[in-house]
Amino acid sequence: MSAPQTIGTDQLEPSPATDAPAIAPPAAPAKKKSRAGSLEVLTGLLLVLVVFRGPLGHLVSGARWQTWTTVFVSVLVQASPFLVFGVVLSAVIAVFVPRAFWARALPSHPALAVPAAGLAGVVLPGCECGSVPIAGSLIRRGVTPAAALAFLLAAPAINPIVLTATVVAFPGRPQIAIARGAASLVVAVAVGWLWLRLGKTEWIRLPHRPDLDGKSRGRAFWAACRHDIMHAGGFLVMGAAAAATINVFVPGSWLQSVAGTPVVSVIALALLAVLLSICSEADAFVAASLSQFSLTARLVFLVVGPMVDLKLIAMQAGTFGRRFAFRFAPATFAAAILVGAAFGVVLL
Repeated sequence: MSAPQTIGTDQLEPSPATDAPAIAPPAAPAKKKSRAGSLEVLTGLLLVLVVFRGPLGHLVSGARWQTWTTVFVSVLVQASPFLVFGVVLSAVIAVFVPRAFWARALPSHPALAVPAAGLAGVVLPGCECGSVPIAGSLIRRGVTPAAALAFLLAAPAINPIVLTATVVAFPGRPQIAIARGAASLVVAVAVGWLWLRLGKTEWIRLPHRPDLDGKSRGRAFWAACRHDIMHAGGFLVMGAAAAATINVFVPGSWLQSVAGTPVVSVIALALLAVLLSICSEADAFVAASLSQFSLTARLVFLVVGPMVDLKLIAMQAGTFGRRFAFRFAPATFAAAILVGAAFGVVLL
């Protein structure tokens, strides 16, 4: 009997019918997950309000809730025109003013460029949301960082829109607007000179704004307006709600105990300005509603807010780097408290 023959694998040939490799059918395209946008969320909230308007109406029918609603709506109605105008003006500056203009307009000596850049906030104002990218553009165009940072601090605080809003919010007390403008300018110049003395270039990461790059001026303008109004408007709503809550639900004895101590009241409102993160075009109306506190404490609130708050710290960290923000924000906060309190004691 013959031994079985061994057949190597190289002698095997696949049969066309049975051994051909199976071809998997094309996979069905994956379905995109639908995500609710802001319009859908707003529509849902409106539907909820319409359906449950009866029970919700009973919840807010009390005297306290009615007072809260009155304060909340009054702050929004007073502040919204200034907010919209400031955002539009900031978008015009960011899009239509040539970046090279600043390099030609500022003095070549860094020590002189710092106060000049601070005063430029009056001529070319902008909200704090717009001043951060503008300051980054100035640094990229060769402007000394100290001057660009002075503009970043001064523009949201001393521009005509903010000062006019302050006059309207405090009728019959124009000295508050004067003290706010003078104190803010002093803080901006002092921090700029401090950075010129102690700052290091490696602490700053040069910014980039891809959201406006490659667009026409008209599209970039509307994109900047939409971005700033969504962010600033949201913070305004939060600030108005916080101001109404403080005035209505926080016991008056607590506020009086805090407001009765000058040093504690100044520090408390300075911290409140950082936490509320209200747009500078609208913060004067919130400050005016905090009538339990002294004018000096409220002035510190107005000086600190446009220079140091949560959204600005986040924007500065994202634009210039964390090493910059962790040094710049505390220095600015301390300077704003000291200078604001000093101007309040002298002028108010």
